[in-house]
Amino acid sequence: MPDTALPADVTAGGRVLHISDSAARRIAFLANHEGNPALMLRLTVSGGGCSGFQYGFGFDANANEDDHVFENNGTKVVTDDVSLDLLAGSTLDYVEDLMGASFQIKNPNASSGCGCGNSFAV
Repeated sequence: MPDTALPADVTAGGRVLHISDSAARRIAFLANHEGNPALMLRLTVSGGGCSGFQYGFGFDANANEDDHVFENNGTKVVTDDVSLDLLAGSTLDYVEDLMGASFQIKNPNASSGCGCGNSFAV
């Protein structure tokens, strides 16, 4: 069973993005594998996908002026202000099961999602 314990809430103007312990560990592992433990996971939301919006993941060494940085155990996730509007209250998790391993977003703002979990509608 995945470890989904959450740290104390971190907020950005009342908007919260939770990072599970499992996601924090995986991000740290991947950043170390990239040779730069200071890298942050950038989580974005853009138009597209089969449900209207899609999640994007990548590494970034810098935060922009309109970014919000969330942290769990020293691991940082950065997202832009517009994406955070659609992610507010969400939990970023990393799940490993018999079907594979992936980052998953548990988004309370999504009214529906696709089967792959990479896109959603509001």
